[in-house]
Amino acid sequence: MSGMRLPVFDRRRAGVLLPMSALDAALGRGGRAFIDWLAQAGFSVWQILPVGPVGADLSPYWVRSDSAGNPAFLDPAELPDPRAPMGAEFQAVSGPWLADYALFEALATAHGGAPFWHWPPALRDREANALAQARGELAAEVERIEREQYAFYVQWNRLIEHARSRGVRLFGDLPFYVGPSSAETWTHRELFRLTPTGEPAAVGGVPPDYFSELGQLWGNPVYDWQALQQTDFAWWLARVRAQLARLDLLRIDHFRALAAHWAVPAGAPDARGGAWLRTPGELLLRRLRMEFTDLPLVAEDLGVITEDVLALKNGFALPGMRVLQFGFDGEPGNVHVPYRHEPNCVVYTGTHDNNTTLGWYAGLDHDTRERVDFYLRVTPGAMPEALIRAALGSVGLLAIIPAQDLLGLGPEGRTNTPGTTSGNWTWRLPAGALSAELARGCAHLNATFGRS
Repeated sequence: MSGMRLPVFDRRRAGVLLPMSALDAALGRGGRAFIDWLAQAGFSVWQILPVGPVGADLSPYWVRSDSAGNPAFLDPAELPDPRAPMGAEFQAVSGPWLADYALFEALATAHGGAPFWHWPPALRDREANALAQARGELAAEVERIEREQYAFYVQWNRLIEHARSRGVRLFGDLPFYVGPSSAETWTHRELFRLTPTGEPAAVGGVPPDYFSELGQLWGNPVYDWQALQQTDFAWWLARVRAQLARLDLLRIDHFRALAAHWAVPAGAPDARGGAWLRTPGELLLRRLRMEFTDLPLVAEDLGVITEDVLALKNGFALPGMRVLQFGFDGEPGNVHVPYRHEPNCVVYTGTHDNNTTLGWYAGLDHDTRERVDFYLRVTPGAMPEALIRAALGSVGLLAIIPAQDLLGLGPEGRTNTPGTTSGNWTWRLPAGALSAELARGCAHLNATFGRS
């Protein structure tokens, strides 16, 4: 894709977290209008969630392809001419994955959305004759999907150019795992721990902790790290390369799994029966650094973080995350409390998995609320601006504010509630909500805290 990446940690910056799913015509008119507003408001970073095609639950962390884009983000008024040939540059960058992805989606539709392990064995197991026959029979649908991905590529490049013209950087997110039935698991079965028919044999999650007595069971197949290592991590290199072609900065979701990952036997009722297995994350990060000398990564280091995870993050000097909503539990050594921040970090009021700041504050117990009020000198009506000011005032070089906090929304603005399967990923930015008056107020705050 076009142009070189722009630096993000070269000075103090502020950005806004807004999923592309919250915008109409996100890759066209909607995205450009948001970028224009960011520039007016003194923000120079737009953080988005993963942009791959999603399943019925709409989760961007359960992608059907790492490399493909979600066609829901296209601007229908700005599609390329359907009769024009797809550009040579697009065909060069999409060559390794596009044909497999388009056929995967066409076959999934032809089989009523069933996972690939329920397809006829010849298609499930990718027998050459069966694939050739299917490609012929489904040629029109395959071409439609390929054209859709070309449109995504063209519109994304235009969006990048517009962002650069306004001094705005794009900060993206890489899901650690892929969906169980995805173009990746269908085409690279040897890289995942799957049964002979392609179903997950072991799935990812996290063990029981303070937040969940049963742990979290995600259902994504875990990797066969030995197989990945034997290929010099070629598949991981390709997925990171595809994302960095679109972005200036990339967050590695669930970074702690690069030190050790929690693997649960498929079919287990909850995550308690899993085990920690070592991950060759240091070797992978070394290989990535050889490939990308700047390696603009952020480590999602939230939750219970052990010494081996810290050693991995610090050994590669990767910025971590500090979330102010986690900073006031009164525990000694809490790294999220503002006075413990360091410059090489990204500071948030809350993330896409948190309640909005207003919703969080309303739900605090008495003691925690007293700590928040005393630390931030909160007076009635001061939230969420008090927490926004604390994030912008942090020594962390990058501060990110969810759009819902800028708008002062309560729980109705929440993006995702972890551990629940309905009502998530559907929040939309209300029309006209990002006003010129709000931009002026944000610009003043960003200037005050040296971030504009």
